[in-house]
Order: sequence, then structure tokens, then C-alpha cells
Amino acid sequence: MNRSALWGATHVAFSAGMPERLLRMGAAHVARGFDCLLVGPSRRDVEEHLRERQAWWGSSEEWDPFLSDLRWEPPIVLWVSTCLRERVDLWKTCSWMRRLGVACQDVLVLEFEPAPPSATVDERPPPFDCYSSVAHHPDDVLLEHLDKAQPWSIERYDNAVRLWDSYVDEDPFPFVESCIRGVVGFPELAPMWTLLSSFFPRMTGEGCLRLSRFDELILMLLSSEWKTPLSMCGQNSQLAGLLWEFLDCTGDLFLPLRLEHWAEHKSSVVVERTPGPNPDEPMKSFAYRLTERGTQLRDRGLEQLAEAPRLPIAGTEAYAPSAPWVLLQDGRLARL
Repeated sequence: MNRSALWGATHVAFSAGMPERLLRMGAAHVARGFDCLLVGPSRRDVEEHLRERQAWWGSSEEWDPFLSDLRWEPPIVLWVSTCLRERVDLWKTCSWMRRLGVACQDVLVLEFEPAPPSATVDERPPPFDCYSSVAHHPDDVLLEHLDKAQPWSIERYDNAVRLWDSYVDEDPFPFVESCIRGVVGFPELAPMWTLLSSFFPRMTGEGCLRLSRFDELILMLLSSEWKTPLSMCGQNSQLAGLLWEFLDCTGDLFLPLRLEHWAEHKSSVVVERTPGPNPDEPMKSFAYRLTERGTQLRDRGLEQLAEAPRLPIAGTEAYAPSAPWVLLQDGRLARL
């Protein structure tokens, strides 16, 4: 199909800034297809997924293109980079288009490798690829990819659908096994599980239950002094650098949300909260400090999962007594 005909297709952009850019370049129908699905709940049903995501973020925004009045007539063109956030959105889109009856041969997937380092802000390779973006590439590269647009093979498309189905399942074990074993055509799985595993409580070789790596990190950045999420991120320390590596993947608003979970958790007072200097800015609207109980929990570990607030991850929950998944030293999940 020639370029002019493809500009009349329906385009789905997974990178911020790309919908507007594609419209300027000549696309007639563009959907904004990005949401940070690496944290928070995800569901198989479209409308349930939207309700859960809105409740999770406390937002009424309907950002998912599948609930818009956008036409879904073939061909569909998907613009995606190697960014972990975009890869999950890609799986979801393949699955939901199949539910709409769109055949895989009518879906053209344009995949972009990371732009050269000179086109990015930081030349240091990040531990997780959550920074790559189609928007980092110049127009001529975008057009070159469009001219070579091809659908995936049926096998690869089926694998994308299966990945989404396992991602949103209450039982995370099949998805984790896919990440550890690997699936041809999806190199993002290994680093994605390295990231997602950081949100589950850990079981040591001696049988001790400890906080997730992410929760332990934020409690290490807190102290007996009041700190806003912004001041936690702004510390000139290795720990703050590690925090930013997570927030690059989750979005920075995940930090105040997780601190809110801790402050409102009723099991025991681990984190205290007080009004911050600016109620209109999420990163400065509240300040937090660690209690003596919080220091013990951070340093000595958990006696039971309920001592930490639940955290929805895809189709399951971390710290849920009803789904007691813990991370073992070999990187796999097991039930308590």
C-alpha cells in the first residue's frame, strides 16, 4: 500500500507527542494509545479495564482509544518503540483489536529501535528501557518505516495476544514463566519482569519475608524528618538515582500514590503524612516521615503480608493475603 493511502488509515501512537506529530505529517485518523500499564490494575474487558484504571489514578479521563468514536476500519498502523510501557500497550492493542474482529494481516506494526544517543537526553544506558520513543526519530526515519509497513506473522501476533491475556490474569505464574523462558520476537520480557518483580514482597533463602525492592527503597529515602515526594527525588544520592530509574518507568506520580497507600494503611503506622507546601502539585501536596515502626519494618522485614498496603500489578496484587505471591531469590514467584 502506498504512503498516501496509509495516511488515510487509522494510526495508534504509543509515544507522547506522536499523535499531534502524525496529524501534522498527514495522518487522518490518530489514536492516543498510551497509559502506564506497568503499575496498577489491568483487566481483560475493555470497560472494566477503564473503570479500574480511573479508580487507581483517581481520574475520570477516558484516555483509551478503544472507548472513543475513532473508526477501526483496516488497515490499522501501530507506531511502537522498545520502551517497556509501549510494549505492554502494544500487546493490549493487539488483543483488543482481535476482539473487534480486526484481522492480524490488517494490522501494520512499525517497530523502532532506540534513537542514537545524540538524540536522547542521557547517553548512559538505563537498566530498563522506559525512555525510548518513536518521537526521538526524525521525520525521514518515520516515513521510511511507514513505506516498509508490514503486518506481523500470525504466530507473532498470536503471541502478543497471549502475552496480554496472561498479563491480566489473576494468576501471574504463566506470565512470569514466559518472561523467564522467553518468547521469540519479544525481547522486552526479561527486563520487564526484572522491573515488575521489584514490586512484590521477597522471601529470603532463610525464609524471612521482606518488603519489595521498591517499597524498601522509598522507606530508605524517608526519615524522621518531613519530606515531600519531590524532595525525596531531589536528594543527591545513589538511592535517589535508583528511585528515578523506577519512576522513569512508572511515571513520577506513582511515588506520591504509593506514599499515600502507606500513610493510609491501617495495619500499623509505618508512614505519617502532613500537608505539604503546595496542595495543587502532587509532588509537593503532602510531606511524609518514617515512624519507628516503619524503620523496624524496613530493616527487619515483615511478619505477614498485611503489614504492607496492597499494590495492584496487572491482573494480580502484591501483598494481598488472598493471593500471597512472594519473589524468590531465583527471580520466580511462589505462593506463601
